[in-house]
Amino acid sequence: MSNMLAILLNGIAQLEYDRGKILPDHQELYLDKMDTKMDEGIMIDDSLVTNPDKSQRLQFVASNLAHAILTDNETMAAAMCTYLAVREPELKQVKINNQGEGINIEMDFDEQYHGQTVVQFSPLH
Repeated sequence: MSNMLAILLNGIAQLEYDRGKILPDHQELYLDKMDTKMDEGIMIDDSLVTNPDKSQRLQFVASNLAHAILTDNETMAAAMCTYLAVREPELKQVKINNQGEGINIEMDFDEQYHGQTVVQFSPLH
């Protein structure tokens, strides 16, 4: 069984989180602060959700993760990825698709991530 969480944008891996590595104390404290802040309420689909449940928190964080990736905010993307990996150990992949209308985010709890395959091309003679 894999301990990896993969974040994909349009089918291409952007981040990989190895749950087998120990999370430093200061990062665990940051996740706790995120939960405390979300206790005050979060915006989902233009609606304020007070006292969000676990599913709503994951949806909110995944949305912020997508925004961070699309705006090249690496620090925020790493924090959001860490939150999802630590708070939802069964999550295997977050699939973000921004081709077409809007952004679609799928949280995959079933399909293990197996990494990307590098294809080597030989020059034509």
